[in-house]
Amino acid sequence: MDPFDDGRMRCPWGAWSDPLYRTYHDEEWGVPSRDERHLFEMLILEGAQAGLSWSTILRKRDAYRAAFAAFDPAAVARFDAADVGRLMGDSGIVRNRAKIEATIANARAVVAIEATGRTLGQLVWSDVGDRPIQNRWRALAELPAETDASGGMSRDLKAHGFRFVGPTICYAFMQAVGMVNDHVLDCFRYPEVAALA
Repeated sequence: MDPFDDGRMRCPWGAWSDPLYRTYHDEEWGVPSRDERHLFEMLILEGAQAGLSWSTILRKRDAYRAAFAAFDPAAVARFDAADVGRLMGDSGIVRNRAKIEATIANARAVVAIEATGRTLGQLVWSDVGDRPIQNRWRALAELPAETDASGGMSRDLKAHGFRFVGPTICYAFMQAVGMVNDHVLDCFRYPEVAALA
């Protein structure tokens, strides 16, 4: 018997016995977030995940927070070539130069948006009319990889200088920060997350 089985129905991907993965599903994924630092963190982590498993990124999350100034965009925006070199030697994160440089570019993009009087949260939440979309999927196979909204977000972010923000990455980000409720209908989290909208 699965030692983590508590009898509750979950999205198939969240039913793993890995406690870190399960906690992420049960407590964070799909919860609407407007916290600026959390939004930046999740945008960066979803980009870092490209080509890798999400469980790999979850295991590296604390190292990412340490490496990237707790995801403070203003601090990361000041990183320079020496910081890129340091990060390339950090085994706790994904040592991909393009992804590291994109994180710094994305921090600078956030700072530039804030200089106009807007926030990252205002920019991304505008792509769903500032209200979470409540999907009604019955099976994991029904979930899309991208949508018109994630395509629009991708275009908006790229226009502001963001990198590693294609429509698929943007949709994963939207799921993670609760811009869409993509828990399947029989998952115990579906009604809980819907109530937070």
